[in-house]
Formats: sequence, structure tokens, C-alpha cells
Amino acid sequence: MTGSEHPSDEALIVAIASGDREAYAELYRRRHRDVFRFALHMSASRSVADDVTQDVFVAVIRAAGGFTRGRAVVPWLLGIARNHVRRRADRDRGLEPLPRPGSPDERALAVDVDPDDTIARAQRLDALRRALRALPAAYREAVVLCDLHELSYADAAATLGCAVGTVRSRLHRGRALLAARLRSGRADDVKGLPVTRWVV
Repeated sequence: MTGSEHPSDEALIVAIASGDREAYAELYRRRHRDVFRFALHMSASRSVADDVTQDVFVAVIRAAGGFTRGRAVVPWLLGIARNHVRRRADRDRGLEPLPRPGSPDERALAVDVDPDDTIARAQRLDALRRALRALPAAYREAVVLCDLHELSYADAAATLGCAVGTVRSRLHRGRALLAARLRSGRADDVKGLPVTRWVV
């Protein structure tokens, strides 16, 4: 890897396209957690997330030459991850159950783990995860990308290959379904719920 000591993600992709192994290693160090976390949220399976993360970074080697300069790298990587998660789900048609509270998978899903969390907080997190997992994939993707990964609407749209307005409507509907399910106390099934206002 030549040039700047801290090259941008885009510069790393360009270097990877030229066969730079150091650039590949640096991109992996920087971004594998983003890819893993997205895959884990979408699949609720640590083994699927591990496989998808590996597959994404293998795909990066092949796809780096076709990367469009000026495009954000993280949404590009998450778009690749999304495709791999979907292919895996189509192939498996039976995803593993959600992680139990306190398990390594549960801790990997958490954004900020506090050792003094109460049982009530753990139960709320479990209910939220079950409700999130029960969302239709299109809504779950929008919620995971915008609310958990904090992508902009434009970056989420680039990741999903759809219009910004579509991301906004899916996010609104996904949040409404989550809120309704959590208020009802039944986190496992969000199908058929009326649209209600999202409560943060």
C-alpha cells in the first residue's frame, strides 16, 4: 500500500483492484465489523454472519475493479452483504433461532453492553429483536440500515438499490410495525398490524 498513511476506503478499493494485499487487509480491518453486524441483524445467526462476512470480502476482490468512484464504500459493502444474506436465506429456508439473552450472539447484536443491565432491559431487548426479526425483509433492512447502522436515506437507498422515497416509506412502515408489536406485548408476529406512529 503506497501513498497516504491513512487512505480513504475508496482509495483502498482502488488499490485492491490493482492487487494490493495490504489495502485489502486494511479494508477488512476497518469494515469487517460493519458487515458482520449487518449480517447478524439480518439473519440472527452468528454462523451465517461469519459466512456472509467471509463471502463479502472474497467478493470485494472480484468486484473492486467495477467499484464506482465517488460512491460510499460502506453502503456498497452492505449491499453485497444484503445479497449474500438473501441468497443464504433462500438456500436455507430455515434460519437459526434468535440468540438467548446473555449469549455471545446476543452480545454481538448489542450496540452498547452495560454489565449492570437489569433483567427488564434484557427482556425489552429480546422483545425488540424478536419484533425486528419478524418484520418482512424489506422493512427489516430499512430499519437495520437507518436505525442501527445509522446510514443516511441516500446511503440506505444505494445499499438496497431503490429510491430514497422507498427507503423512507419502508422505514416508516417498519418502525410502525415494531412499535405496534412492542406495545401489544407480542413481538413475534408483526404481520397484519395497522400502521401506527413510531414512538422512540
